[in-house]
Amino acid sequence: MNKKFGTVLNCIDGRVQIPVINWMKENFALDYVDSITEPGVDKVLSQGEFADIDNLREKVMISINAHNSNVVGIVGHFNCAANPVSDLRHFYDIVKSTYVIKSWNLPIKVVGLWVDEYFYVHVIM
Repeated sequence: MNKKFGTVLNCIDGRVQIPVINWMKENFALDYVDSITEPGVDKVLSQGEFADIDNLREKVMISINAHNSNVVGIVGHFNCAANPVSDLRHFYDIVKSTYVIKSWNLPIKVVGLWVDEYFYVHVIM
C-alpha cells in the first residue's frame, strides 16, 4: 500500500513541529510529513544566501524524489528566536518564501503557514 507524503520547511523550534505535522496530515490527507528544519527558515528562504537556499532545495528534492511528496509547507511562527521580528514581517517572509519555492518549478503545491502564540496553524498563502 502506497503512503502519501508531504514536506515541511519548518523552524527548529520544537513547539511548532507537532502542530504543523498534524495540520499537514489533516489538510492534505497525508500519512507522513518529511521535516526539513532550519532556525528561522522563513527568514532563510526570503532573505538568505543562495547557498543556504540551494541546500534547502536539495533537501526538498530528496523528499519529492524518494517519497513522491506533492505538497510543501513553509512555516513561520510566533516568538521565533532566529527571526525575532513582528508578526507582519513574518507574514511577508512566509509569502516571499512561497514565491522562492514556486520559482523552483517543481510539480508540487506550496503553502505558507503561520503558527500563532496558541500553536494554531494558519494559512498565509
